[in-house]
Amino acid sequence: QVQLVESGGGSVQAGGSLRLSCAVSGSIGNVNYMGWYRQAPGKQRELVATITSGGSTKSADSVKGRFTISRDNAKNTVALQMNGLKSEDTGVYYCKAQVDVRGNGYIYWGQGTQVTVSS
Repeated sequence: QVQLVESGGGSVQAGGSLRLSCAVSGSIGNVNYMGWYRQAPGKQRELVATITSGGSTKSADSVKGRFTISRDNAKNTVALQMNGLKSEDTGVYYCKAQVDVRGNGYIYWGQGTQVTVSS
């Protein structure tokens, strides 16, 4: 069974930093696309940043210059370094990955980790 386990959420004051991590485990092949999404109260889930197995990244305009996504292909982990946090960054952050399982690609989500930024 494939699992995505997130860690690193918490509460911080505006201007502070947090680092989120996500590890993919289970009987898997390649981990292709990995990314972070977030959902604020009363809002739809939105893309924060993504990274391919080759290292190409994409991020939302709202986080450019503040958040950095990275991954370790050998460990099947992805991290999100968040600096200069703002109150509008508050929400539940979810890790997402496209994983090869027995030759087929599947999408998996983590359980989510809360990030709260106080002004």
